Amino acid sequence: MANIVKVKVSGELACFTRPEAKVERVSYMCMTPSAARGVLEAVLWKPEFHWIVHSITVLRPIRFISIRRNEVQDTIPVNATRGVLKWMEWPDNYEPYYADSAGRESPYGDHRVQRHTLALREVAYLISAEPELTDRANQPRRKPRDVDEPQGADTVEKYVGMFTRRVAKGQCFQQAYLGLREFVAEVKPMTSEDRPDPADPVLSCAEYPLGRVFYDFQYGSDGRRIPLFAPALLRCGVLDVDAMRENLTAGSTNGIKP
Repeated sequence: MANIVKVKVSGELACFTRPEAKVERVSYMCMTPSAARGVLEAVLWKPEFHWIVHSITVLRPIRFISIRRNEVQDTIPVNATRGVLKWMEWPDNYEPYYADSAGRESPYGDHRVQRHTLALREVAYLISAEPELTDRANQPRRKPRDVDEPQGADTVEKYVGMFTRRVAKGQCFQQAYLGLREFVAEVKPMTSEDRPDPADPVLSCAEYPLGRVFYDFQYGSDGRRIPLFAPALLRCGVLDVDAMRENLTAGSTNGIKP
């Protein structure tokens, strides 16, 4: 238990998209295990270890907000015919993709689409996790060590110390976010006051079923990515990720078991 790290993650907006919603984004009621792992990796990531999430505690009342936004629906190609390589060679022919209020029939609205998002607002979570060493640990490094990485063998204690120091200083490997990159997350050390709101009926409930929730992706030796799902329960505002890990099943991209 000495290697367990606990951090508070909060933000104004969050969207942990349910995969069964094809076009319009609809968020789960709480953070998913893969999103929690992504937040931890944003603070500290090394190929010598990976994060094992144990639990996610919902600290604030679960409230949704409906947002409709202009989005760019196409990706800019890289090819030399009409993409990035062509624009690099002939900058005068640069044609940006716009996400503005122009109509789809106009030259500047061809790549724009309005999408609806049912997101969470004013969220805060307490993530409990620990690092686990991989087969890359204590092997010759391909890149130099970070300036804040102590010398010596790769141990769980070393990475816990690095993570704790980075959280205390507000440092990160990359910007942490809550489901979508535009929903910025703030990562802080846990305090004694970080507890679920007892006034919220969901967080005070002994058991609140969330249904089948996305856990994470499993990567095969051929590089194929398989989504994993598991039934989830909120017990007094706490999502037991260890219990989810014991009941994992593979699913299709729309969240329905094949």
